[in-house]
Amino acid sequence: MESVNLRLKGMGCASCATRIEQAIYEVNGVRECNVNFGAEQAAVKYNPRQTTLEDIQQAVSAAGYTAQPLEALGMGEDDAEKKAREAEETKLRNKVIVGGIISAILVIGSLPMMTGLDIPWIPMWAHNAWFQFILTTPVLFWCGKSFFVGAWKAFKGHSSNMNTLVALGTGSAYFYSLFITLFPVFLISQGLKPEVYYEPAAVIVTLILLGRLLETRAKGETSEAIRKLMGLQARTARVIRQGKEADIPIQEVEVGDIIVVRPGEKIPVDGEVIEGSSAIDESMVTGEPVPVTKQSGDEVIGATINKTGSFKFRASRVGKDTMLAQIVKLVQEAQGSKAPIQRLADLVTGVFVPVVIAIAIATFVIWFDFTGNVTLAIITTVGVLIIACPCALGLATPTSIMVGTGKGAENGVLIKGAESLELAHKINSIVLDKTGTLTQGKPTVTDYLTLGGTAHDNEIKLLRLAAGVENNSEHPLAEAIVEYAKAQGVETPFPEITDFEAISGKGVQAKISDRWVQIGTGRWMQELGIDIQSLQSYRETWEAAAKTTAWIAVDGEIEGLFGIADALKPSSASAVKSLQKMGLEVVMLTGDNQKTAEAIAREVGITRVFAEVRPDQKSERVKALQSEGKVVAMVGDGINDAPALAQADVGISIGTGTDVAIAASDITLISGDLQNIVTAIQLSHATIKNIRQNLFFAFVYNTAGIPIAAGILYPFTGWLLNPVLAGAAMALSSVSVVTNALRLRKFQAKLQGYS
Repeated sequence: MESVNLRLKGMGCASCATRIEQAIYEVNGVRECNVNFGAEQAAVKYNPRQTTLEDIQQAVSAAGYTAQPLEALGMGEDDAEKKAREAEETKLRNKVIVGGIISAILVIGSLPMMTGLDIPWIPMWAHNAWFQFILTTPVLFWCGKSFFVGAWKAFKGHSSNMNTLVALGTGSAYFYSLFITLFPVFLISQGLKPEVYYEPAAVIVTLILLGRLLETRAKGETSEAIRKLMGLQARTARVIRQGKEADIPIQEVEVGDIIVVRPGEKIPVDGEVIEGSSAIDESMVTGEPVPVTKQSGDEVIGATINKTGSFKFRASRVGKDTMLAQIVKLVQEAQGSKAPIQRLADLVTGVFVPVVIAIAIATFVIWFDFTGNVTLAIITTVGVLIIACPCALGLATPTSIMVGTGKGAENGVLIKGAESLELAHKINSIVLDKTGTLTQGKPTVTDYLTLGGTAHDNEIKLLRLAAGVENNSEHPLAEAIVEYAKAQGVETPFPEITDFEAISGKGVQAKISDRWVQIGTGRWMQELGIDIQSLQSYRETWEAAAKTTAWIAVDGEIEGLFGIADALKPSSASAVKSLQKMGLEVVMLTGDNQKTAEAIAREVGITRVFAEVRPDQKSERVKALQSEGKVVAMVGDGINDAPALAQADVGISIGTGTDVAIAASDITLISGDLQNIVTAIQLSHATIKNIRQNLFFAFVYNTAGIPIAAGILYPFTGWLLNPVLAGAAMALSSVSVVTNALRLRKFQAKLQGYS
């Protein structure tokens, strides 16, 4: 099974999206297709043994539209897309200007007819039927050419869309007026005034084009997040080749190239530091504001900013393989996906246009039969055709999804699809893995005590001895002690040792300047005959808090004690508090023993704990919660979390975790900050609320607008909806929906509580 994202051209409304979707599904071998009108994209999954990309493109073409594969990221592609959108805007703007000027002249010329008054400052020729015919024709068939072309393509494809409504509405007004211009005696013989309605046709075309222009601009703004991400990428890289430094375009960087980065420069691609060190601002990608220190062996991410030192690194991922490119790809796919809530809108728009045409025909027949007034019948019919356009309905969901997923990316939350974004607002139970999710995922020295007192010199001297010995061990606890020593300012290189020995399950020992230094368990110290009573009370307290203790002895005498634990992330406790204030049940899931699990749970405020759970049992625990009727989100970072992430209603992975876990999840937190879980859920609530507002306005608009346009108020009030007003209302409805969706760009998560 292969997947492809297509960029679509030629869509005029949600009915077009439905038509394209049907055409693609008719291709043998297509398994899944989602067409997003707002994003102008199609996400297609197909069997390459049964069909090809060319077959799918051909099906779209046969339906009257065009489709091209959408690339994830490439330098210049964003510029090309931007230029294409700008060209479309310019073309629309020119047509709106021409149509606007001509429409203004036509409206002024028609004022005597519309008001029934003799306005002396308006010359007679201004409301001459032939003069209005000459002005209206270019507006209808140059400015409004796309409506008639689109309607004809839809007709050939045995379908109908917004273009059909506009073409029928404006065409009816135009050709009716042309008939009266040519044969005015026809109406005169029936005792009616030979009035023409050229200006509604011109004004309606202009207003709808204005709506499309504003809509095009607004759609461009919904993709602002992607453009911002693309704009982060460096344009050039300083590469060392054949012993010389040279600045080359980013596209020419190859895996394995040695790249030099100076202070203040952007890191061009992903790679590994091989020389030098620096503090890197990774906030553009991770959302973390504090610069991260990088040295030899550490990974660096393309598009992040080097703050202080110079360094060299070896390129490991370039082009579309970089983290930035993958983030952009995920955001693009999410923006092109379809939320379940959109199915109702799709169902309506699928039958909406044919129903509207039927209503318009019925309106004409009823008014003509009951009144015999062809003018009245024409006005009401044109009004129905124009005001019923389902653009607002088609834009209601996708525009909100595009803005919501883009806003998530800006906040370090990657949402893989619209379905995940919608489902996240229903979550009522959050399951948090312990190691690597709530905790840092590696042992860290949390406590350090010496018998020599708390004087800094005494502590550093002993710490220097301990680090000298542990630096030769590969044990995770040894690494924790070495890292702690460095953080406390112990100078390197560490002292030289002799007679190093690692004793499995007990500890390590070595000589430093003829002094025996031993670091290990309390039991081993007792086996060596070393008295540990002096610090025993501290050991008991620390171990009760789920910490591992390591004793330090020098020449057979206890000198100090380390407390080592997998420390909590700084954001864990506050994130749990925020989730609980949102009314969510927070559960901890871990393979650790019950005592350790409960100690960690108490520290972060979690009351429900699943401890001593094997990796293959984690998904079963999630199922058990689901069987209680809960909508469950699972948060994890390891390979052993992947089955549980897939089982959960919404899987949330930590971006610093394994690729397998990230692949199995629906939402990825780039930085690993658990407060981003709160952000993701609140963003889901805000997006769904926004979609519901859009759908409400769109449904109410069409439901109320069609009867009024059909003249339901005319028998009681004598008032008819002018087709010009119908066109203005239709255009403004689409713009209002998109504008409402753009309000999501102001979204800010409410941490430490939710209201």
